[in-house]
Amino acid sequence: MKQFIIRLFVFASLWLGYLYEHFQHNSKLPAILFISACAISAYFFLAMTKRPLLLFVFIDCLLLLEESLHPLANNMYILLLLLYLYVEAIFQLNVSAFRVFAAITFSCSAVVTFLWQPNESEWLIAFAIFSAIAIVLNEYVKEREEQKEMYQQLLGEYRRLKRSYYETERAARLEERTRIARDIHDSVGHKLTALLMQLEMLSIRERKEEYKQLQALVRESLEETRQAVKALQTEENAGISSVLQLIRKLESESHIMVHFTTKQGALTAKLSNEQNIALYRVIQEALTNAMRHAQSREVFVTLGKSAVGDLEFSIKNRIAQPKPFQLGFGLTNMQERIKQIGGTVHIFQTDSEFTVQGTIPIKEG
Repeated sequence: MKQFIIRLFVFASLWLGYLYEHFQHNSKLPAILFISACAISAYFFLAMTKRPLLLFVFIDCLLLLEESLHPLANNMYILLLLLYLYVEAIFQLNVSAFRVFAAITFSCSAVVTFLWQPNESEWLIAFAIFSAIAIVLNEYVKEREEQKEMYQQLLGEYRRLKRSYYETERAARLEERTRIARDIHDSVGHKLTALLMQLEMLSIRERKEEYKQLQALVRESLEETRQAVKALQTEENAGISSVLQLIRKLESESHIMVHFTTKQGALTAKLSNEQNIALYRVIQEALTNAMRHAQSREVFVTLGKSAVGDLEFSIKNRIAQPKPFQLGFGLTNMQERIKQIGGTVHIFQTDSEFTVQGTIPIKEG
């Protein structure tokens, strides 16, 4: 936005200089002012349209029309405006469109020079040389943009493969845990149960205190075995530690720098599994969103507790050029996840930051 305002200011300044020259030598200004207003309005929409070539040509035609209606000798602003539009087009038009625009602009410059600026023929020669350089520069700029886009696609594919690797590794780890739990249940658990039954039979035959102590010991061992099996069959905890794992994973795969801050009470907050998963997914989506759309290399993640005891989270990233955004599938899904667990989430952006922040209710006790 800031760059666009600067460009608009430069364009408007050149145009005001052009009008100033006419104010000094021309008393019929309404038509000039009307055409000027149309040209500046068209320039304003250059940043929004998907086909800027038509607007560039339209502004060129307005310049030519204005100069034909009120020709003014030695008014260099007309040529400076054409040159400025030329430079703008280098970065906004694709290769074929720019070549078309270059031909039209050079033709307009030639018409202006031969008809109303005959003493500036050397300007036209310089403009021709600049046109050739501009075409080469436009090709270079577009080639760099294609390379950058290709790099982003490759980076996205790399992230997808890296995530797939982590998911596969996690699935293998869970499968191994399940196998160990099954083995413990089938071997150790079964044998402890058999031992307990034999001890009960022996205690019926001979009422010795030692048998009761052994029975208590076996029951305790059996209960610990059951707890161990249950823990192994339960999916890995997805609490704050999983958030740290997520941050480490994204940093390793994308070279993103995550500033992670926990305020007092955040690490001891007791979240349910559902809340842990929701928090994990929210941070994951926010970090992915920052890398994908803002191309940010720094993200600030903060966890804390609110005055009423809820867990507060905030994920911020800087943005270079703020653009209007709409809630896509990821952000909408994020809102639904937090809403399902009774929390709140707010998504907004300022001129310099994109922010996702919200709360998750914590039930004490």
